[in-house]
Amino acid sequence: MTLWLRGWGAALKRDKYLYLLMTPGLLFFLIFKYGPMWGLSLAFQNYSPFLGFWKSEWVGFKYFSDFLTNPDFFKLLRNTLAISFLNILFFFPAPIVLALMLNEVRRVKFKKFVQTAIYLPHFVSWVVIAGICFILLSKSSGVVNGLIVEAGGSKIDFLTNENTFWLLLTSQSIWKDAGYGTIIFLAALTSINPEQYEAAQIDGASRWKQLLYITLPGLKSTIVVLLILRLGTVMDVGFEQVYLMNSAPVESVGDMFDTYAYRVGVQQGRFSFAIAAGMFKSIVGFIMVVAANRLAKKMGEEGVY
Repeated sequence: MTLWLRGWGAALKRDKYLYLLMTPGLLFFLIFKYGPMWGLSLAFQNYSPFLGFWKSEWVGFKYFSDFLTNPDFFKLLRNTLAISFLNILFFFPAPIVLALMLNEVRRVKFKKFVQTAIYLPHFVSWVVIAGICFILLSKSSGVVNGLIVEAGGSKIDFLTNENTFWLLLTSQSIWKDAGYGTIIFLAALTSINPEQYEAAQIDGASRWKQLLYITLPGLKSTIVVLLILRLGTVMDVGFEQVYLMNSAPVESVGDMFDTYAYRVGVQQGRFSFAIAAGMFKSIVGFIMVVAANRLAKKMGEEGVY
């Protein structure tokens, strides 16, 4: 133990400036990530703001049992998983496709213009995006329905249609963040050795075969890591987006764990029950990451740890 402390002290003295640079990031995680985790213990209490943390009654797993046996549980689970898997199915491949398409562009100015144009929506808030959708897709005064009527068609109910609500959310996610997601894949493409493409061209390989046998294998490890991380957020579909787009006609398909926890915890004051619901979501995400990481390692990939 003494030798370990001496070695650590020597390393600290030798690399003191590096540790000093690390301090702001370390403090950020300690204060804003690890510090608030004590609040998870409220899920095991019948918490009352008037009694406080120390005097509230400990009830064990009561609220987890209440949540899992709640009549709305399976509806929330269905909606959350459906929206999340639609994002994985359509949104996750979108940045990969965009990155591959941009990689084929040879005009530098045009490429930079397109990159900038598809990055910009990422910096637009969900409130603005929801407003744009209402302006464009509203049945009564929406621009799109106005064009449909002018063309001789009948108005379509985009915003309050249960059958298309999940696809509407997925389309919004693709428009907002797919372009920004290409940054990682474009960076990964630069790590592929150009000599492989030169050798393939000499052998007469077409652009399509170069894509299949050089580019995609070069991106495989990046895709696997990001997919594992994505599976870790399978229960987190984005509170702001769903909350802003949700309405009474689509509540049966738009209510999910985050909106339910907000409604029960903040609006109804059932803090312990809401924390238990959020904790359940985190536990499922953790299990998904561990399972996906083990599967990736069995398939020969490195995984995330």
